[in-house]
Amino acid sequence: MVDKRDLVNVFDYEEAAREKLPKTAYDYYRSGANDEITLRENHAAYERIQLHPRVLIDISKPDLSTRILGQEIAMPIIVAPTAFHRMAHPEGEVATVRAAGEANTIMIFSTLSNSSFEEVLPEATGPVWFQLYVYKDREATLSLVQRAESQGCTAIAVTVDAQVWGRRERDIKNRFRLPKGLSIKNLMPTGQEQMPKKKGESGLAAYVAWQFDPTFSWKDIDWLCAKSNIPVLLKGVMHPEDARLAIDHGAAGVIVSNHGARQLDTVPATIDALPAIVEAVDGKIEVLIDGGIRRGTDVFKAIALGANAVAVGRPIIWGLAVDGQAGAKGILDLLRKDFELTMKLCGCTSIQEITKDLIFTR
Repeated sequence: MVDKRDLVNVFDYEEAAREKLPKTAYDYYRSGANDEITLRENHAAYERIQLHPRVLIDISKPDLSTRILGQEIAMPIIVAPTAFHRMAHPEGEVATVRAAGEANTIMIFSTLSNSSFEEVLPEATGPVWFQLYVYKDREATLSLVQRAESQGCTAIAVTVDAQVWGRRERDIKNRFRLPKGLSIKNLMPTGQEQMPKKKGESGLAAYVAWQFDPTFSWKDIDWLCAKSNIPVLLKGVMHPEDARLAIDHGAAGVIVSNHGARQLDTVPATIDALPAIVEAVDGKIEVLIDGGIRRGTDVFKAIALGANAVAVGRPIIWGLAVDGQAGAKGILDLLRKDFELTMKLCGCTSIQEITKDLIFTR
């Protein structure tokens, strides 16, 4: 039994989650592509960045609130889209959306969810965005967008780095499949909710090869932006030229992401890619970032380098696995408190005061 008083950081939650989860589930959540070099780099890159604090400033009343796509949230920390929450806890995405609402922040709800729109959105008390994968079946894809809108989602975050699936060797070794009774529930109306039963490989990789569209390109972003009545962000942008093209094709924002280091190994850490993308968009659209964020100092560094907000994925899963809704909320509370402390110790009283001059450069 975990003593909650011992859960003082994200790493403690991960260790507790590892002890509770079946190996196949833990490996699925934890793994990266190939040798997992980028997986390690995503956090290690934050550790190499040093802060350059200011002193003798009244820090008694810090304001962590911010606005993303016009939506006010309590802090620049949102819940990244992650698949299959019911492998971590029976309430799955329902517990997660409740936790995000309690924290007054955004949850990005995944296409590959074990819970449906109709189960999750009625439980939301804060903004919910929908993460979209583009299927070969464009009618099924459009149906997901329309259901997201009708259920109250306020933005679409379309994943642009997964036309094909990265090689996740842990999943291959474990012959990953969803546990009995779980499915990709949002696809039930189309009959595309189950993974194919192919021996000797990851069931999710087989599903992606069967369903996801390798021809997905910029013309489809034009189509999606034209069809969507809510803002569209591109999740998975790592190159500044793609960020510039995102503006040209109607995107409202980009999420700097390497898919949690689960697609192409040896790409840069997202925090290392961030500054060039911020420079490329020049304030014309929102820039968010995910990948490797484990401390409030990480959040601060990303904001200082130009991100409007950060998204956290695996830490939410660890909280969910340990204690359901309370655990997911516990993760958000930990990161908020750590971020607030970092702001105070750097002499900042608002998000607007977190600027690049607070990053130490030799």
